Amino acid sequence: MKTYLVGGAVRDSLLGEPVTERDWVVVGSTPETLLKLGYEQVGKDFPVFLHPQTHEEYALARTERKTGKGYSGFECHASPDVTLIEDLKRRDLTINAIAKAENGALIDPFNGQKDLDNGLLRHVSPAFQEDPVRILRIARFAARFAHRGFKVAHDTHALMKKMVTNGEVDALVPERVWKECERALKLPNPERFFEVLYRCGALSRIFPELAGLFPETVASSHDKQNQVSTEIAALERLKVATALYPEAEKCGLIRFAALLQPLSENVLKQLLKRMKIPNEYAELSCLIIVHYPACCQYPVNTASDLLSLLQNLDAFRRPQRFALFLDICCAILGEMNPDCVQQLQQAQALASQVEAKQFVAQGLRGGEIKQALFAARQEVLKNLL
Repeated sequence: MKTYLVGGAVRDSLLGEPVTERDWVVVGSTPETLLKLGYEQVGKDFPVFLHPQTHEEYALARTERKTGKGYSGFECHASPDVTLIEDLKRRDLTINAIAKAENGALIDPFNGQKDLDNGLLRHVSPAFQEDPVRILRIARFAARFAHRGFKVAHDTHALMKKMVTNGEVDALVPERVWKECERALKLPNPERFFEVLYRCGALSRIFPELAGLFPETVASSHDKQNQVSTEIAALERLKVATALYPEAEKCGLIRFAALLQPLSENVLKQLLKRMKIPNEYAELSCLIIVHYPACCQYPVNTASDLLSLLQNLDAFRRPQRFALFLDICCAILGEMNPDCVQQLQQAQALASQVEAKQFVAQGLRGGEIKQALFAARQEVLKNLL
């Protein structure tokens, strides 16, 4: 039995990147042997075990055979006679198909180190096209390593386009797409994720609602210019959001809502429902679509309009969400009109000082409290305006 460090841990250490988790492959062993050694089996479909001390994942060397469409249509074969090279060959990219032996020697049968040096994301074998999730993964790796200048290899790009044409990408389920999308949104260059999907044609199949932001066809030179301009606008909006909030706790929320801002409310709701987007992302995106136009008007004409806007945004009961909403507005606006955001911040802070409990103390009840609260807050905002 021999064990090898594989995948991202080897890749990241060669790049000088932090290694956050380590995965191992075991050659020449069986599930029974590992169980006797104290390993805990966790994989039902694949022979994956947890080390008894480190709790790191150890997988038996295996091969895979395509049995149907989609990323779940595989038959796995693991046995002591499966070699390390056979196991590495089933992996997605050459940079992820490098192994490190216990003595520190590198096993690199597919020239992954060369592709690391050249900044290339290249598939290991034609089997790449059997798993549509790999299109999402390669787009995410392009976003993760964009600062290093990594590009998708030409032959890999051609294979991705073929997967789209053959309909393999249509087998992706919403939960898997969103998982990769959410991870990409939190990276330093999330725009590369969407750009790679757009270039291979997968974006219109995975996110058809974004077709207006990344148009697929051109009929004339004039239309071509419009296409380029629209595409750049979508990517630039995402870049601005990323630059303004590079390490924000909710940076993924901010970037997602900023990207989708041009969509209509109906189209947005269609996307949110179809992709089963988490509530936090869905709420903020809907708020932006509905209320962003009003927030761009500076100054707001009347105290009543300003207070109504704050109430529609639920700014008094949910101040943290309101703050995120303003962050998204800033990300969309860039440096064009920060005064409107500042006015809303000041208005919410001032009006929040007027609380319902003071009217309860006066003996008011029910609707009387609501009317008195609105009137008092309105007076405060008149002074601000």
